[in-house]
Amino acid sequence: MPRTAAAALRERPQAKVLIIGGGINGVGTFRDLALQGVDVALVERGDYCQGASGASSHMIHGGIRYLENGEFRLVRESVVERNRLLRIAPHYVKPLQTTIPIFSTFSGVLSAPLRFLTHKQQGKPKERGAFLIKLGLSMYDSFSRDGGTVPRHQFRGRKRALAELPRLHPGIKYAATYFDASVHNPERLTLDVLQDGEKAGQVNAGTAGSTARASNYVSLQSMGPAAPAGNRNSSGSTVQLRDELTGELFDFTADIIVNTTGAWVDLTNEAMGAASRFMGGTKGSHIVLDHPQLLEACNGREIFFEHTDGRIVLIYPMGDRVLVGTTDVDADISQDAVCTDGEIDYFLELIGHVFPDIPVDRGQIVYTFSGVRPLPRHDETQPGFVSRDYRIERRAGGTGSVVFSLVGGKWTTFRALAEHLANDVLSELGMERKVSTATMAIGGGAGFPANEAGVQSWIKAHVSADRGADRTALLLTRYGTRAEEVISFLDDGPDQLLRSTRELSVRELEYMARHEQVGHLADVLIRRTSLAFRGLVTGELLNEVTEVLAGPLGWDAAAQAQEIHDAEEVLGRLHRVQVHSLVA
Repeated sequence: MPRTAAAALRERPQAKVLIIGGGINGVGTFRDLALQGVDVALVERGDYCQGASGASSHMIHGGIRYLENGEFRLVRESVVERNRLLRIAPHYVKPLQTTIPIFSTFSGVLSAPLRFLTHKQQGKPKERGAFLIKLGLSMYDSFSRDGGTVPRHQFRGRKRALAELPRLHPGIKYAATYFDASVHNPERLTLDVLQDGEKAGQVNAGTAGSTARASNYVSLQSMGPAAPAGNRNSSGSTVQLRDELTGELFDFTADIIVNTTGAWVDLTNEAMGAASRFMGGTKGSHIVLDHPQLLEACNGREIFFEHTDGRIVLIYPMGDRVLVGTTDVDADISQDAVCTDGEIDYFLELIGHVFPDIPVDRGQIVYTFSGVRPLPRHDETQPGFVSRDYRIERRAGGTGSVVFSLVGGKWTTFRALAEHLANDVLSELGMERKVSTATMAIGGGAGFPANEAGVQSWIKAHVSADRGADRTALLLTRYGTRAEEVISFLDDGPDQLLRSTRELSVRELEYMARHEQVGHLADVLIRRTSLAFRGLVTGELLNEVTEVLAGPLGWDAAAQAQEIHDAEEVLGRLHRVQVHSLVA
């Protein structure tokens, strides 16, 4: 299949706005601008949601610990957006019951004010006791009063806490439980947001193509030479782009450039000839465990607590796996972010801190991942105290164009951030906002069943002689109500499940290849499905998925072999997953 998304950029190499970076914040801004009728383009050097957006803790949360940093605006916005995403993206964003095990009553009362005032740890870390946690949760609840969709927190004494979670450390004094939310499919939510933007662009353009075009595997190389007068706006800037799959270089002109490349914002600005010193990202790593005993001990809850070094960490179930994270260390963005042996030791230790009688070892790790948070430059400030808020930097280009650089940003606030960034762009263009995304359902969240009875009713209505309830339920989980479109595609020709997994079929892979901009085999394993995350990639699966994708993506025998080799290398180097295909 030809690279239609990249071809659409080459064929009309200009737009009012060019967004560089296809993480959730760039894609969210793309959607918002497309809905306003702006001629907008987006490019991403890798796959969508491949960087920090895909390496998150999979939480949609208000950020209770940001209260200690005095970031009350961010906490309020985060809680509002958490509640909003539960309503507009219910297919991927789910309520998450969270429990904090507490080992003391008044610990940290004296050191907390100093942490608040200085944003530094004063001496040896002191555990936050029940008094501080109760105060924080009460403040947290107060931010949820308007439009709140989750219950208020509850405190339990030791006896009752251990009755609910009997495998917790017997030395706890209390347990506090509150609700946040999780996003089990951040990569697929990003795709939904992207496709909403693309569809809006098609509606706006009518029969004349689209006013919203996006392509992955297209990178910014430099400020390009001046384009011919007929191909550029007099006030625009021209950049040189590269198709990472074909190697082709081409120029693209835009009035406004929006830099949403996360921790790489400074490098992107440098490539455009305007070096900046905005960023100071930190690395966060996670491990995924296949551990039924630990999964049962969590009892469906996230365990969220302060480790002995003062770092806030988490353990929580995701389907049939358990996610453990995260670290927070200064990052070298010239190196790939990977989970180190030292970080794994740290994770195994923290599990023992709250579940001392549950043995865990490296053999139960099925996947690891790391990402670099797009935090602002923080010099002497310790990583844990660096602001998680965002800001937008504006500069005028040499030819009269404008560049906006996004500094910071996190998953929970992506919709509000995109609205803020889009408003700045609209103001620059002299345009008014036409629609708000505040109550607009995202992708497969539109019409998603409101409860389990509704889910079962939907499944029953979409099963067929060849597609049972389990397969239909998986499609609803993977696509939300967009599964209807996928099912229509599946039913439009002969189909069969893969031999190597019952979670994919031949025609579903063809659908992904045709409609979801699959560029590499690893895209399917890591970001279009959760197969890699759950440790379900086998050599047979590599071969079979490659064979099916070869047709729609035009891979010859040499390309297929290369895709398998590259997927093995990515899984091993970045995720500590060793898989060997069956092809010599």
